[in-house]
Order: sequence, then structure tokens, then C-alpha cells
Amino acid sequence: MLVGFVPDWMRGKAEVNQERIQQLLEENDQLTCCMVDYQNKCVQYQRVLHRHLIYFATIADASPFSSSKAME
Repeated sequence: MLVGFVPDWMRGKAEVNQERIQQLLEENDQLTCCMVDYQNKCVQYQRVLHRHLIYFATIADASPFSSSKAME
């Protein structure tokens, strides 16, 4: 249990309520699932972005123009 963020005057005065504890545990589970889903989607988007960048790099490498001529 982390009590570092609880003011001294509040420490040790909380009533232990099993229903509230269960509610917080269920909410924590939902939040954890949301974070995992978000991270998985982020990885998927990174993979798509990487594929697109590789595609563009391949096109650029196959281009008959060099980068110096294209800038002129």
C-alpha cells in the first residue's frame, strides 16, 4: 500500500469497506485493460507507419533522380 501521497492527518483514519475495495479493484482492472488496449493499438499504428516509410524509401531509392537534382 502506498501511503506517500496521503497527508499525515488522514493516515490510519480510513474505514476498510470491502465493497469499496472491490469497486476500486474492478476499476483498476478496467483501467489496466484500457491501457493495454491503447498500447497494442499504438504498436499496430507504429507498424503501419513503418511499412509506409519503407515503401516511400523504396520508391525514393528507385527514382531516376538523385536528391540533389530534385532540389534544383
